[in-house]
Amino acid sequence: MRQQTYYEAYLDDFDKIVVYLSRNSYGGSSNRFYVKDDDGNIYNLLIQSVETTQNNYTKYTLLLNEELEIGKEYYVVHQHARAVILQYSAIVKTQRFDDMFYYDGADLGYTYNNKYTSFALWAPCASRVKLEIAKNNVTYTYEMQRTEKGVFRYSVLENLENATYVYFVRVNGEWKETIDPYGNASIENSRRSAVIDMRKIKVKDYPLPEMKTACDAIIYEVSVRDFTSQKSTGILHRGTFNGFVEENEYTKEKCTGFSYLKSLGITHVQLMPVMDFGSVNEIYPELHYNWGYDPIQYRVPEGSFSIAPQNPYDRIFGLVNLVEECHKAGIRVNLDVVFNHVYDKETHFFENTVPNYYFQMNEQGDFSNGTWCGNDIDSKRKMCAKYIVDTCIYLVKTYHIDGLRFDLMGILDYHLMNEIQQKCKALNPNFMVYGEGWDMPSFLDYRERASIVNSFKMNEVAHFSDRFRDVVKGRTGAHEVNVKGYCSGAVYLIDIMKNVMSGSCTHEGMDPMFANPRNAVNYVECHDNMTSWDKLKECCKEDSKEIRIARHKMMIAAVMFAQGIPFLHSGQEFARSKHGLSNTYEESDDVNKLDYERRNQYQDIVECTKDLIEIRKNHACLRYAEKEEVEENVRFSSIEQQVLLYQCKDSKEVLTIFFNPTNGTFHYEFDQDQTLIYYNKKIEESGCRHLTIAPFSVIVACHKYS
Repeated sequence: MRQQTYYEAYLDDFDKIVVYLSRNSYGGSSNRFYVKDDDGNIYNLLIQSVETTQNNYTKYTLLLNEELEIGKEYYVVHQHARAVILQYSAIVKTQRFDDMFYYDGADLGYTYNNKYTSFALWAPCASRVKLEIAKNNVTYTYEMQRTEKGVFRYSVLENLENATYVYFVRVNGEWKETIDPYGNASIENSRRSAVIDMRKIKVKDYPLPEMKTACDAIIYEVSVRDFTSQKSTGILHRGTFNGFVEENEYTKEKCTGFSYLKSLGITHVQLMPVMDFGSVNEIYPELHYNWGYDPIQYRVPEGSFSIAPQNPYDRIFGLVNLVEECHKAGIRVNLDVVFNHVYDKETHFFENTVPNYYFQMNEQGDFSNGTWCGNDIDSKRKMCAKYIVDTCIYLVKTYHIDGLRFDLMGILDYHLMNEIQQKCKALNPNFMVYGEGWDMPSFLDYRERASIVNSFKMNEVAHFSDRFRDVVKGRTGAHEVNVKGYCSGAVYLIDIMKNVMSGSCTHEGMDPMFANPRNAVNYVECHDNMTSWDKLKECCKEDSKEIRIARHKMMIAAVMFAQGIPFLHSGQEFARSKHGLSNTYEESDDVNKLDYERRNQYQDIVECTKDLIEIRKNHACLRYAEKEEVEENVRFSSIEQQVLLYQCKDSKEVLTIFFNPTNGTFHYEFDQDQTLIYYNKKIEESGCRHLTIAPFSVIVACHKYS
């Protein structure tokens, strides 16, 4: 329930007011109510219904016969002459409100040149907005003017570059200080927004390798902080944007940091959240660790990744440089974005500018909590959807990124995801949109969610395949750590293994999960849950370390050879361990760092991963994007319902891939000579017809058409 005091009043529709009156105040009883404003106008209210709530309140539903002016302050008065502010509440969820105040302009935020800066804030429920600007240690405050569609405006006729600012918004009878929702720069710890000259933000473009479909991508997920936080990397600016792409003789000799990234052969680096988040002190980042899934600003890079977080430009230049250097190395950059919730709803600029509007809320005034973070973004509101789309376009245009990975995408609606994909792809033909399609229990109608069950409504959007993860590796839940997958020994899953290796887009082995392989992101490990190495240590305790290494390589091979989009978690290629912990979002750097010393110990798996990446790149039949191509060119069989035979072909060749997750030895006879190109490592052995399949092995045989 919304009530917190003795007496509260909410405008829930243009003709509906709901009042809660505590039974500790006048027994919760009033036989009449009216509305008044500061100009002395009186509006009578008709009591439609009276209800007794379970928490000692009387709820009155009141009919309003006269039109109120949205944005003006009103008070509701009961028969005992007590007045309370009328709060704009569920009215902001009505279609009429959306239509009345939808603003399609492109000038929200600020517009800068060296002679003046114009500010625009969308706050239709606000009665007043003040703009506070600080420059050269002097602070000025200006009263903004309300204009069409609830946009408040003010222009300052001087050069405001490097000035900082905040808004003071008076809404629901209170003044709220807020940074700019459309701000693109700020000073440390999100204290104030900043004015910068965007003409100084320039990204140099470099030619990138050809990419025909999303299935040509090989995505490598990494945290900016984790990537270089280890002290022995030889990197000066550890854990920062600059440190991410820093190279010197030491990094090249020891193959650490960016030098290492370039050696892997991946096509895309997916950066874990790099936009401003709330759980790390930007001045003293060593005090706290966090992955960054607690957003504060969506257009401002995170200051703890900056060398000088007090300088509004530094973090921007740092991210620009990171993207440039990756592109120069032929690596595309995807950003992990968190539009499903905010760090702290009560202090966020969404709530401070238009209360209740941006968050899912039911008719009782309860807020949706499908994210388990206390709030869920309401993407069905037109200005909320516009904000997300505009922000995605801004990130593409400003930083020249190549894709967006959406955290808890099922909180958002699928119409929005399609619009983002279409508009971003219009800017970058190779742009990728994908995310977590878990069906979260939010207030959004399940038929509208951008979840896997609705993936058929999102033709070009991809989802992480939890089916692939669970079938190949085993279940990931905290109480399911001992549940194995096919590669970890559960051979009874061989038929479903066929399904996931085909991109889960056909009826092979199981009903389809996706329309096309391009809609499936195949993975066995990401930042969430145990690493696959830690999982193997738990579910395969009976295995020797050598066998676990073989199983680990097999899982990476499954990711690389499956139809769909392959996804690797940083360090997966050297058996990354987080000491068995399943959720390390706020553990220390010692737990989360990329351990290059461990990399040296497991160099064999690293080289294996590089080989697998190269094979995928060299054989187009592993990268079909359409279901029809898979149905025509991919076949499966088995040996004794234990060893999987996965065959894919194109006009030039046919590949036969064997997965043997058992301790048995098997034999296979080919009809034609084959060249073995992989047998637990890259090889070149021609003229093979009889094949001995060793325990825990992955084999790739190739026959070229003459």
